[in-house]
Amino acid sequence: MIEVIKKGILFEKTPIEFENSGVLNPGVIKEGEFVHVFYRAVSFNNYSSIGYCKLEGPATILKRNKTPLIVPEFDYESHGVEDPRIVKIDELYYLSYTAYDGINALGALAVSSDLIHWEKKGIIVPQLTYDEFNQLAPQENMLNDNKYIRYNDQHLLQSITDKQVLLWDKNLIFFPRKLNGKFYFLHRIKPDIQILVGIEKLEDLTEEFWENYFSNFKENIVLSSKFEHEISYIGGGCPPIETEDGWLLIYHGVKDSLNGYIYSACASLLDLENPQKEIGRLPYPLFEPSKIWELKGEVNNVCFPTGTALFGDTLYIYYGAADELIAYASVSLSALLIELKKNKI
Repeated sequence: MIEVIKKGILFEKTPIEFENSGVLNPGVIKEGEFVHVFYRAVSFNNYSSIGYCKLEGPATILKRNKTPLIVPEFDYESHGVEDPRIVKIDELYYLSYTAYDGINALGALAVSSDLIHWEKKGIIVPQLTYDEFNQLAPQENMLNDNKYIRYNDQHLLQSITDKQVLLWDKNLIFFPRKLNGKFYFLHRIKPDIQILVGIEKLEDLTEEFWENYFSNFKENIVLSSKFEHEISYIGGGCPPIETEDGWLLIYHGVKDSLNGYIYSACASLLDLENPQKEIGRLPYPLFEPSKIWELKGEVNNVCFPTGTALFGDTLYIYYGAADELIAYASVSLSALLIELKKNKI
């Protein structure tokens, strides 16, 4: 098994109002010897904004803002902006996040040229009801004991709100460069991870585009649950990491237990030229809850990876622990790739 070193807690919540209930699930980008951390900050009643922290090296805090960097501004994110991930493509930074309006949770995007001033692009994933999704991709929904029905049919939720209930589409994560001149991104409609293959510009994400996408929905599933530690469902984690051997994807896997769901960090390797093709996958968790601060918190038994920084051959993985604080772990990148190639799909 691959050796992962849990380095400990990076930082925790503070008494400041915007982050007095928890900090978690950070988006991370490394530039030179500095690491920029954009994290979900939770205030009273579970309202989320995005805070900012700057590190020197993998863990030395140089600066931590006392006010949120990105806050809810529009109806579609009125209850919170959550779980950011960040990449740089050409000259722009792309920060994707989950926009939550109190009922619907959908992938949204903000862009910046300087990591300070952000322009929100709005929701970029499809905005469909479950029934509309079912009509567009009926045959896929019948696979695996109606798994998409079990996770996404929200008629009960619709019965308690006047707001239209949409198909939740979270874990929006861009690849860190264009492939053949096109944007690629991952997203997640439970219980699998889907991939969007090739758009030249965001404006191409039209209603007609999504209709065509869902009519071939099965072909756009890049990862499904395979092993016991991820048997309930899986979802995106960190932005894909480009290596000579393929795209390293660190994602989260979930299994149900007598103590509730257990969230673990998992690893897969995707083909460099065709990331719809999985090359290898660890048959065991990369790491799972074991420390007291992972086992007990706002949500117990959670390791939720969302960002990485590479220093030499050491890959640092930043994650939300028990939905309450931010921790980090390290692993040898070369050793991890060797292990993944031993476990080919």
